[in-house]
Amino acid sequence: MACTVEFIEFICTTLAPLGEVRSRKMMGDYVIYVNEKCVITACDNIAYVKKLPCIEGMMEDAECGTPYPGAKEAYILDFANSYNVLKIIEVLWEHLPFPKSKQKKK
Repeated sequence: MACTVEFIEFICTTLAPLGEVRSRKMMGDYVIYVNEKCVITACDNIAYVKKLPCIEGMMEDAECGTPYPGAKEAYILDFANSYNVLKIIEVLWEHLPFPKSKQKKK
């Protein structure tokens, strides 16, 4: 089951205080960008964030899962407390790289 548009809009609205938020559909699922960094992978109406040491303490009670077969295990982000979500994404954003620009083929 793919994500619903309503779920993606909810995530984007929740993250709006952090800056420019956009989503990109990829094979039925979505990635969510904040200020041009990919911070969330959304699959089956579940938001996943990378397991990084910088948010380990904040996510110690979080469930884990894989967004799709073959993916690395990730934390499942619980949107019940939007303040916590914003803090987690803010810290995560500081430690994630900007996407690499693609080289054009000659």
